[in-house]
Amino acid sequence: MVTVASSAALSCPEISLSNGFNIPILGLGTSHQGGYSHEAVVYALQQCGIRHIDTAKRYGCEEALGKAVVESGVPREQIWLTTKLWPADYGYQSAKQACRESCARLGVDYLDLYLMHWPDSMVSGRSNREVREETWRALEELYDEGLCRAIGVSNFLICHLNELKDVGGVVPHVNQVEFHPFQQPMKLVEYCRKEGIVFEGYCPLAKGQALTHPTILQLAQKYGRSASQICIRWSIQNGVVTIPKSTKPDRIHENCQVFGYNLDDSDMAAMRLLHDGRRVSWEPTHVE
Repeated sequence: MVTVASSAALSCPEISLSNGFNIPILGLGTSHQGGYSHEAVVYALQQCGIRHIDTAKRYGCEEALGKAVVESGVPREQIWLTTKLWPADYGYQSAKQACRESCARLGVDYLDLYLMHWPDSMVSGRSNREVREETWRALEELYDEGLCRAIGVSNFLICHLNELKDVGGVVPHVNQVEFHPFQQPMKLVEYCRKEGIVFEGYCPLAKGQALTHPTILQLAQKYGRSASQICIRWSIQNGVVTIPKSTKPDRIHENCQVFGYNLDDSDMAAMRLLHDGRRVSWEPTHVE
């Protein structure tokens, strides 16, 4: 059962993981190809009260992010820091080494959450299932060692999660998947909740595509909010940990103003009707 706990330090709700740790329901996402800004991260931490930052080895900004965290002056223990293992590093020994290298680049002694970034292993001559299971065993040991306070996956579908479940051991604490008004994988959300896996959504604005939809614009006018605030509020109100990305301080500030009000049930239902199955990022359905 997912429970919501208040966070006095953040004025932001937190979602309880199955192991008792709490993850802030709102975070700041980063990405590659211009998706990182030192100024923006420092601003988010110092001025907006953000205490959850998501990155990945793939994005190439772990070292810069570590420096921004230090510059912000926010104590490490107050920040929920997520990074991800790229498939090129899948495998038992290579996964362990990659985790320690990410910690070194970030300048931290531990990660709050470490995710397998993608279900495809990209290892020739071996099945995806075999490599995923071996990699997950490495993450379980990193978790047991305390190097990761929580472990999980990203872009995994029900079939991929069922495989890990069959292996035994630690059930993923988090599954991070594309989630926005046009991509609402509710069967996957329900499965995760049934299995005690916290569902985390990325691309809540559908890379800007949601910001011009008439229904969302009408709701923005009704509530006196921006279209991005409506999308993020809708995601959070669905109980989804949400990590909008931005490199602009004013946008980050805007994206944080999503608490203290609720969308009406009828408006939540109207947003639910926007699902058309489109994806703006990864396409994991073809991965065996």
